[in-house]
Amino acid sequence: MKRLPLEGLTVVSLEQAVAAPFASRQLADLGARVIKIERPEGDFARSYDSKVKGMSSYFVWLNRNKESVVLDLKNEDDKAVMEELLAKADIFIQNLAPGAVDRLGFGAEQATARSPGLIYVSISGFGERGPYQDKKAYDLLVACEAGLLSLTGDEDSMARVGISVADIAAGMYAYSGILAALHNRAATGKGDHLRVSLLDALGEWMGQPYFYREYGGSQQKRSGAHHATIAPYGPVCVSDGTVFFSIQHEREWEALCTTVLGAPQLLTDPRFTTNDERVVHRAELTAEIEIVTTQLTASETCLLLDRAKIANAEVRDMDGMSQHPQLQQRDRWHDVQSPVGPLRTLKPPVIGDLIDYRYDAIPEMGQHSERIRAEFASPVPVEIP
Repeated sequence: MKRLPLEGLTVVSLEQAVAAPFASRQLADLGARVIKIERPEGDFARSYDSKVKGMSSYFVWLNRNKESVVLDLKNEDDKAVMEELLAKADIFIQNLAPGAVDRLGFGAEQATARSPGLIYVSISGFGERGPYQDKKAYDLLVACEAGLLSLTGDEDSMARVGISVADIAAGMYAYSGILAALHNRAATGKGDHLRVSLLDALGEWMGQPYFYREYGGSQQKRSGAHHATIAPYGPVCVSDGTVFFSIQHEREWEALCTTVLGAPQLLTDPRFTTNDERVVHRAELTAEIEIVTTQLTASETCLLLDRAKIANAEVRDMDGMSQHPQLQQRDRWHDVQSPVGPLRTLKPPVIGDLIDYRYDAIPEMGQHSERIRAEFASPVPVEIP
C-alpha cells in the first residue's frame, strides 16, 4: 500500500521567489504539512507574470500543497504566532535577504536553542560570510558569477539558460539536505542548521567544465546547440527542419558512417579519427553529415538513426512537451486545484512502489491565516492566586 512518507512532519517556510519554495514544495508533495509565511505584500513571485488564468506561472509551479498565512513579523502579535509555529515545527526554511531573519529574532541560534530538534535551513545567494555575503543574488546574476554564462550561447554571444537553474539547484540541495538531516535526527535526536547558497549549488553543477579548464589549460568554447566537448552531438539540417543526435563512443561513430551515412571513408579521414579531432573540425564534419541528411526528412533521419542504435531527438517547443506521447502514455499528468480552477501539472519525477504524492491546491494569499493564527496562538498565561 502506498503512503505519504513525510506525513506528520510540519514545515514552516519563510519563503519567497524560487529556491526556498521549490525545496518546500518537494516536501509538501511527499505529505509534509508546509505552512508558507508570506509578508503583508505577499510572495513577490505571485506577480512575476499573470499567464496562468491571471496567476503567475512561477507561483503555480512552486506552491501546491501549501497553507498560506500572512504575518507581519515586525508586529509583536504576529511574532508571537511565528514563535509558536517554530516551537511545533520539524523544519524551518528561510531565504530572506542576508541578516533579515536574525534581525527579526528568528535566527538559527535563537530558533534551535528553543527547539534542539529543529532542522533549520538557510538559503542564500553567496553564503553567510565572505566579501559577497551581503550582495544581492538573483538567479541570472549567480549564473554569471558561477561561470555558467561563459559556457552557454554561441561563439558570438552568451545566452541565459531558459529556466531558473541556480534557484533550482539550491532548492534541490536544500531538499536533499533536509532528507539527510531527518535521517540523522532519527538516529541522534538532534536537529541541524543547513546552509545552502545558490553559488555553491550551481558551482557543484559546474564541476565538469571546471576540471576541463583547471587541468586542461583552456576553457571549453561556447558551442551553441552543439555539445562543447563531443562531436557529432547536436543539430543537423534535414529536408524539413532539424534533427539532433549524439555519438557517445567509437562504435556509434562507425555505425553512423557506415549504416546511416553510407560514407565509410570518414572513418579514416584524419580530421575525424578521434573525438578530439571531430570537435576541432566540427564545421567540416557537420557539412559531411548534411550531404546525406538534407536529402532526408526528419522522420526518415530518425528512423535510420534508431536502426543504427544512435540516440536522437526531435526539437520540441512547450506545446510539443505538453503533448509528448511518452508523458501521455505513462499517465504523467495530474490536475491540481487553484483559485482559478483546476490546472494540469506534471507528477513528481520519482516513481516508487510504496510512496505516494499529494496534489492539493495552490493557496490564495493568506487563505489559511485565520485558521493558523487560531491554531498557533500564544498560550494565555494563567495567573495563580
